[in-house]
Amino acid sequence: MARMRDPAPEAPRSAGVAETSGVVGGRAGARREPRTPELPESGAREPAPVAARRLNAPMLLLLALGHLTVDTNQGAIPALLPFLRTRFGLTYAAAGVVLLVANVTSSVIQPLFGYLSDRSARRWLLPWALVVTSLGVALAGLASSYAILLALIVVAGLGVAAYHPEGYKTANQIAGDRKATGLSLFSIGGNVGIALGPPLITALVGRFGSAGTLGMLVPGVLVAGLIAAVLPALFPGGSAGPKPRASGEGRREMRGAMALLIGVVTVRSWAQLGLVAYVPFYYVDLLHADRAIVGPLLFAFLGAGAVGTLVGGPIADRWGPRRYITWTLVLTMPLLGMFLARRGDWLGIACLVATGFILVSTFSVTVVLAQSYLPRRLGMAAGLIVGLAIGTGGVGVAILGWVADHWGLVLTLQLLTVLPLVGFGLALGLPEPRS
Repeated sequence: MARMRDPAPEAPRSAGVAETSGVVGGRAGARREPRTPELPESGAREPAPVAARRLNAPMLLLLALGHLTVDTNQGAIPALLPFLRTRFGLTYAAAGVVLLVANVTSSVIQPLFGYLSDRSARRWLLPWALVVTSLGVALAGLASSYAILLALIVVAGLGVAAYHPEGYKTANQIAGDRKATGLSLFSIGGNVGIALGPPLITALVGRFGSAGTLGMLVPGVLVAGLIAAVLPALFPGGSAGPKPRASGEGRREMRGAMALLIGVVTVRSWAQLGLVAYVPFYYVDLLHADRAIVGPLLFAFLGAGAVGTLVGGPIADRWGPRRYITWTLVLTMPLLGMFLARRGDWLGIACLVATGFILVSTFSVTVVLAQSYLPRRLGMAAGLIVGLAIGTGGVGVAILGWVADHWGLVLTLQLLTVLPLVGFGLALGLPEPRS
């Protein structure tokens, strides 16, 4: 029987510690060695990657809850524009600058936070980012001047910038082999938050006036406290540096592909943020609808995007992120054309909702593809996509505001219908990630 087990000593090839046990334990030790290398390549470094093959559902839910709260505040800002425009007598361009400041400050800084996140875990940023973001939006309603309003929007934007890279990096690490699905679960918190922001802020301001924005502090502080209390238990070695990056070791970065992907996301953001900023004005100023419709309308558009994110993740895991991004972009152009042709009727609203479902569903998938292009810099990849590319899209919103002031809202919305086609053309050049 002992001879039948003699082939077992081949196992130590995958674990250096096995040779020592073979020398010390003789033949009896050799017979037990085949069971030892179950701690293989990752066992010598750290056991985390073995467990990471499965989704860490509790942590994903916690991160998604924080993401929801941060982006509820971010999503509230566009819905505030009609109220702020009336209060401060803003032009369309000046209203677009508010959104520009919100998106640039919440995005341009994100690669820096991503760089710091890749160097060492900074999970303490997660609860503090919630407090800072909520504080900025809560005080925006009390601003006494346009300059103070912009300063408070900067404060809120910095909180948003701090949360996303660390959140996306952690979500990637605990998503296992189902990256698109895991990041979709995390992203849906943000998408639901973006969708909840408009009706929530509309209800608060409609009920309590400008001071109603103070209500945004309540969920921010509560969720920040929950994350601060639970996070150490979920990550006992919470500040243990960049160990999880080991999964990307040995894989070369695809910086040219990353630059092209940033271009795709920038164009997509022009379209998405342009619709969020100027569709409310289209209904209020051109179709003479009640301003109360703004919140529910944006909720329908962005809420459909949240559902699309949840549906799109598993599809992207099957099709591949590159193919999914490419073909979903081109589908939005006819839907936007139909929305404008129907001039705000129910079929037009249905087309707008369908556009949100398709366009926003690519959000988390682009982050997955970016992290595949930069596998050793997960935080930086998330910061470049969620931050820089989307912030650059915010510049487009200000440009579109200038177009609206000089040539009208209709031409502005017509330009928005062409942007997804431009993104589709760029996406055709995206390569597959290296395995």
